[in-house]
Amino acid sequence: MSQMQNQAAPVKSNSQYDVIIIGAGASGLYCALTAGRRGRRVLVLDHANKAGKKILMSGGGRCNFTNYFVEPEHFIGANQHFCKSALSRYPSWEFIGMVEAHKIAYHEREHGQLFCDDSAQDILTMLLDECSAVGVQVKLNAQVESVQAIENDKNARFELLTTKQLSKKEKQERKESGNQTKLPQTSYRCESLVVATGGLSIPTMGASGLGYELAQQFEHTLVATDASLVPFTFTDKTGELIRALAGISLPVIASNERISFKLPVLFTHRGLSGPAMLQLSNYWQIGETISINLLPNIDMTMLLLAHKKSHPRQLIRTVLADYTDSALPKKLLAALQTHLWDDIKDTELANIKDERLTELGTTLNGWQLKPSGTEGYRTAEVTRGGVKTNEVSSKTMQSNFQDGLYFIGEVLDVTGWLGGYNFQWAWASGFVCGEVV
Repeated sequence: MSQMQNQAAPVKSNSQYDVIIIGAGASGLYCALTAGRRGRRVLVLDHANKAGKKILMSGGGRCNFTNYFVEPEHFIGANQHFCKSALSRYPSWEFIGMVEAHKIAYHEREHGQLFCDDSAQDILTMLLDECSAVGVQVKLNAQVESVQAIENDKNARFELLTTKQLSKKEKQERKESGNQTKLPQTSYRCESLVVATGGLSIPTMGASGLGYELAQQFEHTLVATDASLVPFTFTDKTGELIRALAGISLPVIASNERISFKLPVLFTHRGLSGPAMLQLSNYWQIGETISINLLPNIDMTMLLLAHKKSHPRQLIRTVLADYTDSALPKKLLAALQTHLWDDIKDTELANIKDERLTELGTTLNGWQLKPSGTEGYRTAEVTRGGVKTNEVSSKTMQSNFQDGLYFIGEVLDVTGWLGGYNFQWAWASGFVCGEVV
């Protein structure tokens, strides 16, 4: 081993900043441009090779950047009141105004959701242009190795050490050459440190647990994290049934004991997805049963019993095919017949007991399913849980335990519904923090 390999990594000291933000995502960039407008010297650090990766992939590449109707009840977390202050001080109209000022074409979809006409790149470009205009520096491929609080320094509260985040190719080249020298480190100092690292969702986009580690380093409590806004998976015979129906979508009411959503469900090769399932996943715990009303506009028990009297020789499938406005696709109807009433599929209504028809009607209006789990962080749009909000100021996002330390965006225990709400939380929390750092 060479002498060089035994030495500590050389440290290059960089200039000091007023504000350092860890994370070049939605909340981090919005905080940066807000602080920059106040004349603050701002540095944004991110280990990724590109800023705003999750912004670019969101909304199918069109970025569902906010919603016309944003209320506190569209968010979940252990402290239901925490999000109110920021959301009221930075309503969705503020962000829409910026979008319009940049002449970004957008459109409204159902439930007030707003999307770019062209590309999510428009939103990212806008944020980076706004940052650039006020002198914000964005440093990519910067891996934060350590953060320390500094005492007895009038100008700085924190020191950060970073190394260059190597690409896969660079890592492979180092490995093949046997190069074990430590990478040089860069030191930064700042007065205010903002943690905008996001959650654990979609690790291929660079998600990491750094924000949670920093929170715990400064004595913060974490609310248990879990994948959310995520499809459900099934492993039993129900799973086989669902996989056979991959590609079918229909409007349903999906519910559990706490909430219900009237939205489309999508059958996939892995389980159940679509807006109804993603929304419900925010409120689901492992082991719980979910209920799906496959025919939300029809009381199926009443329909079946009425047809037993008026058309006693009909079959159940005939009633479902002819008197439900074709609400159930033929393939789904055939699969449900095999799954739910195969033993009486050729029996006339007159010869089926009322109790059995009632039971079937109840099932069609409330199909009880127990997911084995979800697809997890790999496909989850957000991370539920995070830094406990009772330990953070709802007005400024500053830590209650460490002056100058702030948490914004998804790293906090604030999770929005599907529909642009998580972006609005990013903008709002970034704004109120950027106003004070």
